[in-house]
Amino acid sequence: MDVQDQIGAMKEGKLSRRAFNRSLFALGITTVMVPLPARRAMAAAEDQATYFTWGGFDIPDYFVEYQAKHGEVPNFAAFGGTEEALVKLRSGFVADVVHPCLSGVPRWVDSGLFQPIDTSRLSNWPDVIPELYNVDFNMKDGKPWLAPFDWGQTSITYRTDLFEVKGEESWDMLWDPRYAGKLGLLSSGGDAWWCGAIKAGVPLSQIDSEEAFQKISAAMREQRPLIRTYTDDTTTLNQAIAAGELVAAMTWNSSAVELKAQGVPVKFAQPKEGALTWVCGVMLHKDAPHLDRAYDVIDSLISVPSGVFNIGSYGYGHSNRKAFDGFDDATLKGLGLSKNPVEILQAGHFQTPQTAEWEARMNSTWEQIKAGF
Repeated sequence: MDVQDQIGAMKEGKLSRRAFNRSLFALGITTVMVPLPARRAMAAAEDQATYFTWGGFDIPDYFVEYQAKHGEVPNFAAFGGTEEALVKLRSGFVADVVHPCLSGVPRWVDSGLFQPIDTSRLSNWPDVIPELYNVDFNMKDGKPWLAPFDWGQTSITYRTDLFEVKGEESWDMLWDPRYAGKLGLLSSGGDAWWCGAIKAGVPLSQIDSEEAFQKISAAMREQRPLIRTYTDDTTTLNQAIAAGELVAAMTWNSSAVELKAQGVPVKFAQPKEGALTWVCGVMLHKDAPHLDRAYDVIDSLISVPSGVFNIGSYGYGHSNRKAFDGFDDATLKGLGLSKNPVEILQAGHFQTPQTAEWEARMNSTWEQIKAGF
């Protein structure tokens, strides 16, 4: 399970969009509202493209441009995790556009179910940040398999009144013996193992080596006695931090935003070693039944209105650089973002694709470590 699997769970109920908007408002951050155009005569549902995505992304707010053109939003089908989605697609389910993550692209391409994206058919493509898609495993003959859409960070949210930072902010904070029993971690190896690699000084491009595996295992076993809780329920982590039961925890950007809105003195750390950065986006099914409208789905998702909504309502980055112009510097800083998103991306560490065998070994070892072995 990668980080987006966990975010999908959050968006399915653990932190509602309305609650997140209230959090932003309490911080003095007003979500930019983009009015949806009046609907023309609706096309039949079977005439619309189908977007297979995470719960929380199956909403009209991302489709201002699509609806303006077609008089209706696309059809939605939701999944709870990338493995679930890929299994369903392999079993014969056909959707025009699907929403996985960049690190999973090689496995998804190997399924034989997708086609490269002709970016000349996307009016918003010139404004997409190249650093989000221009990697070898995502490009074929100059065309991307995945068009990036949303991105964010995994770092440390800590209580500024209860945690004394020694020197610079660092991943060492989650290994600090002074706070044994008061530290929390996201449970999935898709976050924890990779952050453990950063702490252990392992380049993520070499995370699959035997030496790296041993270094990361040792670091995570060293940390195990200090951890009060492992969970992928962000509400659990946030409540524990608010109550002072935890003084620091591995979280995503949104936890610090929500806690600040509650008046809890916290900060989202920018570790000197760099944060873990994830990027997700959309892929085009090779048998897309509504190919023209599938491209319109993609174009709408990477548009400025979509980006303004994604940043303002969910607190995560967007692939369209112009979307950041809708926010002032203070607002973006409060979300762990910047008007120059490349600065944030370059300061972090991208996950790199791994084999199924490596994933199985990593997950098995990580479960043993959490259990105390």
